[in-house]
Parts: sequence; C-alpha cells; structure tokens
Amino acid sequence: MSPRLNRADCCLLIVDVQTRLLPEMWEAQRVERNIRMLAQMARRLGIPIVVSEQNPAKLGTTCASIREAIGEFEACAKMRFSAWDAVQDQIDRPQILLCGLESHICVSQTALDALDAGKTVFAVYDAISSRQNPNRQVGWERMKGAGALPSSTEAALYELLGEAGTDDFRAMLSLVK
Repeated sequence: MSPRLNRADCCLLIVDVQTRLLPEMWEAQRVERNIRMLAQMARRLGIPIVVSEQNPAKLGTTCASIREAIGEFEACAKMRFSAWDAVQDQIDRPQILLCGLESHICVSQTALDALDAGKTVFAVYDAISSRQNPNRQVGWERMKGAGALPSSTEAALYELLGEAGTDDFRAMLSLVK
C-alpha cells in the first residue's frame, strides 16, 4: 500500500451525491464545490470516475453540477448502503480517491469494503459529509481507524499534479482560487 496518490493507479469514487440528499448535508455548498473540483481534475488528468446512486427513484440522480463536471457517465444504482458491490467491477486500479454522502453510512461502509478488498482508500475529508457534523466525524474516524488515508481536495489535486508549470497545473489553479 503506497501512501502517495498516483494518477496512473487511482480512480475517483463519488458516492451518492444526489439531488434530494445534498441540500440536507452539513456544509453542502463546500462539499459540492470540492467534489466538483475533484471531478474536473480527474477528467482533465484521465483518471477514471465511478459514481454510485442510492435508490435513485426516491433520492434523485447525481446533482447537476457534479454531472456537468464529470461529463458522460453511467451511475451505478444501488440499494445496499455500501457502494462496493455496485461499483467494484468498474474499479480496476489499486487506489480509490473517495468522496460523497453520507460519511457515517454509505461512504464509510464503502471504504471498509474497499479496504477489505485490498484497495488503498484516500478519504477526502472536505468532500465527504453527513446531515449532522457529529455523524460526519464518526464516519471519518471509522474510516481512518480502519486504514483509509486522510486527504483534502487541495492536497489530492496537488499530489496528483506533482509539479508546477504544466498545462494541467495552470488549468487546476483556476479551480482552487
């Protein structure tokens, strides 16, 4: 398990950022902005993006701003809280950059299953939320305690870029400002 994100080894997994869920989340605007940045970065760098949706008939589809940032994709619909069963066939890389909703339910259960499957999970702290901050913290602590590596949106962006002065770096600067 490498403690360093590598664009050739990772995929971005976005868990359940849906129209009826996102507005109810703690710091929803910040979380939406950061997930959008991660999706734009992944798309620019050619990093695969995998998306799950919990019971989309009831909770809606992925939010429009996130869909726009990702581009064309087909979400993995699910009923289980962990997204792992629904998405694992689409993840052929050893590292997962993980973000989404809700920290203490679907995101943490997905992280635990991915870790059990031998994946290195980088949990993006400021791109994961729950309705209430205490529940967000419980999910975060659970993931970290199980072996997920903590990251933030900017930390992930810069680690995957690796260096300044490139076209990718210049394109990403506009996202973080």
